Amino acid sequence: MESDFFAYMYRLRYIKRWSLMRNTMNENVAEHSYHVALLTHMLCAIAVNIFGQSIDGDKAVSMALFHDATESFTGDIPTPVKHHNPEMLRSFREIEHIAANKLQQMVPDPLKAIYEPLLLHQNADPVLWKYVKAADLLDAYLKCSSELSAGNHEFGTAKMQSEEALRKLHMPEVDYFLAHLAPSVEKTLDELSV
Repeated sequence: MESDFFAYMYRLRYIKRWSLMRNTMNENVAEHSYHVALLTHMLCAIAVNIFGQSIDGDKAVSMALFHDATESFTGDIPTPVKHHNPEMLRSFREIEHIAANKLQQMVPDPLKAIYEPLLLHQNADPVLWKYVKAADLLDAYLKCSSELSAGNHEFGTAKMQSEEALRKLHMPEVDYFLAHLAPSVEKTLDELSV
């Protein structure tokens, strides 16, 4: 039986992010998912190798790759719209659930058990999910930093909000990333080459 699952996953490259903002650099959901997976990997590596945590970083990266898979159906709904009020957020979560089930139904039967936790987030390890959510926020913060360094002041408030949300996580891994890895994102290629 033919499956449309990967056709939908590949459509994530057509879904634009930050649609309410003027962007100097457009970003799509596929790029974002890749960045969140990279950031999740780094946060987990920091947790294990610097802070002595015992977590399954590979599993967290897999979760990150599919964290926005439902957007192949829903598109990227901007955070201010999603969180406008509790009823709107509840409705959006219901739509997400329907989209996740539709994607899960597309997975070939012998693979359903592998993709079910990735798509439906059922029985997702809350510790690993915390790293994915932190990476998602970090990607927003880094996007804002990049836009601001390109002279786009449209992202000033969003950067402050992202940074505040990251600090509220109280994750030493995030603090380490912000102190040691995030600052270079604002550098030009010439500054990086020094």
